[in-house]
Amino acid sequence: MKDHRQRFLELALAADALRFGEFTLKSGRLSPYFFNAGRFDSGAKTATLAACYADAIEAAGLDYDLLFGPAYKGIPLATALACEFARRGRDLPLAFNRKEAKAHGEGGSLIGAPLAGRKVLIVDDVITAGTAIREALAIICQAGGAPAGIVVALDRQEIATEQDRRSAAQAVAAEAGIPVVAVASLGDLLDFAAGNPDLVGFREPLLAYRARYGIATSG
Repeated sequence: MKDHRQRFLELALAADALRFGEFTLKSGRLSPYFFNAGRFDSGAKTATLAACYADAIEAAGLDYDLLFGPAYKGIPLATALACEFARRGRDLPLAFNRKEAKAHGEGGSLIGAPLAGRKVLIVDDVITAGTAIREALAIICQAGGAPAGIVVALDRQEIATEQDRRSAAQAVAAEAGIPVVAVASLGDLLDFAAGNPDLVGFREPLLAYRARYGIATSG
């Protein structure tokens, strides 16, 4: 497991952003784990998370020149990531959207740097159904930007439906023709659980969940 994946999962566990047990998801599936990026709720946690994102992006070798955070969770994530890259010596422009367009003041639904002519990296927490990401892609294209990739914290690597055996991330990547990079995946979580005495008991439920809902993977 790459170092940023290990650090991210350790951080998520310590922050209670990653929990184990029985959780009913929005899809109705009963999951043995749950991830909530809203629990990265302090400056130190968010800064450490941003460093994990930055490492994952650099490892993936993505080509981009602007960070975009979809409302709402993507906004602090993209902002923290921009600060982390500035700390590393790369000052990137940053933009995000409002949920509802503003009719007064500067107006519109976009805040921050102009998107026109930019290669845009979308920064978010997860891709669940893909609806929010598809909205972000449309906003970027309408503003003259070119989507260059998507980075998320955790890829659950599970099928969207029994009829569509792709994950939401795979579907979005195929539709948009851009890569989706995750800081960590369900596969990484399984490796992490196997090496942690406190979590090893959850590995069998995780394996059973993957066997039922997991996408086909090459490794």
